[in-house]
Amino acid sequence: MPSPFPGMDPYLERPDLWPDFHSDLASEIRARLNQRITPRYFARLSVSITYEVVEIGETHIVRPDVSVHRLSPSSEAGTSVAIPPAPAKSRIPLEVPLRLYSVEIRKTDTGQLVTVIEILSPVNKRVGHEAHADYLRKRRDLLRSAVHLMEIDLLRGGERPPLEDPVPPAPYYVLLSRADRRPTVEVWPIRLMDPLPVLPVPLLEPDPDVPLDLGAAVATVYERGAYGVQIDYRQPPPPPPLSEEEMAWLDARLRELGYR
Repeated sequence: MPSPFPGMDPYLERPDLWPDFHSDLASEIRARLNQRITPRYFARLSVSITYEVVEIGETHIVRPDVSVHRLSPSSEAGTSVAIPPAPAKSRIPLEVPLRLYSVEIRKTDTGQLVTVIEILSPVNKRVGHEAHADYLRKRRDLLRSAVHLMEIDLLRGGERPPLEDPVPPAPYYVLLSRADRRPTVEVWPIRLMDPLPVLPVPLLEPDPDVPLDLGAAVATVYERGAYGVQIDYRQPPPPPPLSEEEMAWLDARLRELGYR
């Protein structure tokens, strides 16, 4: 079952779906690149691990109302020993490991890192989370190097990595920073109703760019992940809220295709 959207499906931003989609998209991009760049280059996954707090409900504090006294078997008759009250109970935040995937392109004969493709996750864009600070640090290091950087941001929420100049507003973006053209970057603003672009993935000179059909990759992952049976398109998409124009288009699109 294909997605009802011509480009990015905003329902895939649901917190319970995104980690699965994110990891499979990285794998699909790797596979598509390796079909084109071997044997001179190879693409592989790079994984970093951060931790995410899991909601465990409202914290409850248990405090005993009374103390309990009893006779100690080893005490002399008539002497009692006080038993301390039971300790109060609470909860601490429960953290679970979260794997974040990127795609690296390396030169086969030397292992030289040539291009990094980052697929942003919610924690990368959440100010205050350690993964946000870690990603900005990694981004800065890459931009100071001779490595090409591509950022794929298919999430409407959160704070995007900084740019010096404003770009047209859009819910989704792809950024390409070529090592030999910095500080100039190429930016693809992608509207909800637009198909996802075919992206030029740079290699080392004089090798030409390799085309990456992001729309085809997302469509393959959508069908392989059986997201169509997991999503109820009668419900509104996950936050953040769409603009009035986007919501009107989404509603018309889903009605036209019989989802509502």
